[in-house]
Amino acid sequence: MLRALDIRDLLIIDRLELSFQPGLNVLTGETGAGKSILLDSLGFVLGWRGRADLVRQGAKQGEVVAEFDLPQGHPAFGVLQEAGLPAGDELILRRVNTAEGRKTAWVNDRRCSGDVLRQLSETLLELHGQHDDRGLLDPRGHRAMLDAFAGHGAMLQAVRQAWRVRAEARKAVERTRAALDAVRAEEDFLRHAVAELDKLDPRPGEDAELDARRRRMQGAEKIRDDVSRALQLLGGQSAEGALSEAMSWLEGASDQADRMLDDPMAALGRALIELGEAQDGVSRCLDALDFNPLELEETEERLFAIRAMARKHDVLADDLGAHADVLRGRLAALDAGDADLDRLQADLAQAEAAYGEAAGGLSASRSAAAGRLDQAVMAELAPLKMERAVFATQVSETDPGPEGRDQVAFSVATNPGAPSGPLNKIASGGELSRFLLALKVCLRGDDTNRTLIFDEIDRGVGGATADAVGRRLAELAQGGQVLVVTHSPQVAARGGHHWRVQKAVTDGVTLSSVVPLDAQDRIDEIARMVAGDTITDEARAAARALLTG
Repeated sequence: MLRALDIRDLLIIDRLELSFQPGLNVLTGETGAGKSILLDSLGFVLGWRGRADLVRQGAKQGEVVAEFDLPQGHPAFGVLQEAGLPAGDELILRRVNTAEGRKTAWVNDRRCSGDVLRQLSETLLELHGQHDDRGLLDPRGHRAMLDAFAGHGAMLQAVRQAWRVRAEARKAVERTRAALDAVRAEEDFLRHAVAELDKLDPRPGEDAELDARRRRMQGAEKIRDDVSRALQLLGGQSAEGALSEAMSWLEGASDQADRMLDDPMAALGRALIELGEAQDGVSRCLDALDFNPLELEETEERLFAIRAMARKHDVLADDLGAHADVLRGRLAALDAGDADLDRLQADLAQAEAAYGEAAGGLSASRSAAAGRLDQAVMAELAPLKMERAVFATQVSETDPGPEGRDQVAFSVATNPGAPSGPLNKIASGGELSRFLLALKVCLRGDDTNRTLIFDEIDRGVGGATADAVGRRLAELAQGGQVLVVTHSPQVAARGGHHWRVQKAVTDGVTLSSVVPLDAQDRIDEIARMVAGDTITDEARAAARALLTG
């Protein structure tokens, strides 16, 4: 509910503080007194796009503050939470416009964007008038209005869920088909590559092993003769023979040398042992250096084959085995892909059937609800002196989506036999106002969270019709809040709270103000609306009759 509106230095308002109440709030006044300025100011603080030259002449900036009461569970809490703004049972919006045109906004003393204000405004207010393209006259919102009238919340949720499942199933089919098409395009390459890799069968570390063996065999030819000559010198008549012969001579002389040869002989024994070990090592090395030239050729061929395969697939030689596994996996996916695709297509068909069933049920319910809405609106049109008009809710098929596959449009025919068409193209100003009011009465339901504002919706009607409009507005205001800008005394008399907008010239400056009216002031104001500038006793009597009626 809108609790207060504080306006400073906007257009012809220097300072204006208004406190609104629950129920039907009525604003009246002479034409040009500034009633539209109040709506411009309210639209400004709510982020609506409007006129740019709002700042009062001579002022540095204009400012509007709007205060709202938020009951528990109000949809504005969701907007505040998503925007990271503080929330409580009181919502304060403030927006400033400098003379240079720079706009700044705050929500509960926290800076915010105009977009956040507009999102909040959709939960706080509804504005209806003859040029209302934000609400009932916008065909894009007619389906949502019909769903709200019919209470389709649970059915809509089911359709949205079925649409999500359908969309996910469709994406899964498309992804799988695209992957299969990509694999099929390279199937011949994959099978040839896997066959090559399987035939080569490279092992991790084999490249380094083959390279070391090749280097060893290449170097063997250069050192084998030297090693062989060294082995000859270590054995036979060379080093071993000389040491053995020396040992024999020393053993013969040892008895007569008074044991002086014991240590030298022990050293020679150790030398013979070490020499034998050296001979064995050199001999083993010589055996290792003994290779078949064909083995070198085979080693080089395999080494070069592994390295060529690694270059071909742009991987390291040690990663060839893992790369082969990857290629085998892609082939396996191709071989199993058709089965997967068949399964996913079956899932898609099931999801489409489920969506079709949910959307079909919603369509049937919408068609039935359209008839009930038509009857409800027609029942409201009769007291508004439009009993000959025809209102129709047209439900037609459109492209499927998360809200179903129906398009909803409200059409009217103002007289029997006349062609029907959209509200804003068929109805005149007064007729349009009454159609909008009848629709709003039928669509209001239990939604009292938003303040309804009607801007001269009673224009072009009078007498009993205006009285019927006033009664409908009063009904709408029960349990909620309705603000009405009106020139009709019948409508003004139905208000629970009444303000008069007036304009005065002070020191050559025109300023607008809003005055709350007490019981006597209301009589005079409604009498003025009945009689004009000259208020007569008869006009006051008529005003009293309207107020007590």
